[in-house]
Amino acid sequence: MKFTRFLVLLALSLYFISCKPMQKIPTYLEQVNDSTGRGAVRQSQLLIQKNDLLSVQISSLSTKPDISDAIYNQQVVGGTVPGYLVDNNGNIEHHRLGLIKAEGLTKDQLAAEFKKRLTEPVELMKDPSVIIRFMNMKVTVLGEVGQQGLVTVPGERLTILEAVGLAGGINENGKKSNVKVVREVNGTREVATIDLTSKAVFDSPYYTLMQNDVLIVEASGQKQKENEQARTMQKISFGVSFIAVTVTLINILRSEERRVGKECL
Repeated sequence: MKFTRFLVLLALSLYFISCKPMQKIPTYLEQVNDSTGRGAVRQSQLLIQKNDLLSVQISSLSTKPDISDAIYNQQVVGGTVPGYLVDNNGNIEHHRLGLIKAEGLTKDQLAAEFKKRLTEPVELMKDPSVIIRFMNMKVTVLGEVGQQGLVTVPGERLTILEAVGLAGGINENGKKSNVKVVREVNGTREVATIDLTSKAVFDSPYYTLMQNDVLIVEASGQKQKENEQARTMQKISFGVSFIAVTVTLINILRSEERRVGKECL
């Protein structure tokens, strides 16, 4: 009887310990209003990285067959242009111009390098025009979001808010004020922390994402506390069950000993 009371009191104690007050969940851009939210839109150019797939379109006003731009462009295969892959050394292998360093350059800088190759030291083409596009804009979103995984977009501009939205948004357990962005530039890894509830997010150099960025949405302190409480409850439940089984076995053994003693008498 005393042991049963002990278990009931222990269960009630655990119940009250696990109870917690409701906390306000912060929202996106919570600190932004009609006046503070205004500002110039910042457009940052993406830097080319290893494993990027680039589309390179070269054209010229010349109509002479011997200096035609057709030979400098990739042929369409299966309705699409294959593109040039930036290798592990940061180079692309152009089928006519050879090896060209691409990693760390912007599209405009790489286009300028192409124009230089086409006009110096020998003028292969008169006033060439070069258009470069990214063909594989993608980021990875992990953590407390609706759907973790790779986010791929057909365009070349993706903001951190758009990436989170495409991943299903940050769930109620996520920490909107502490979103990490992992970025690799020229062999250097950077880790930044972004507050999606603040108006300062628009001024961050990480607001506009680069291809291959990784976003990590951490669990809130409340969620971590809940997980810790759940683990504690599991341990206590195991301990209580172990004690209950042990006491039951002891009672069974004592009953058996008394029965055997009576039979011996």
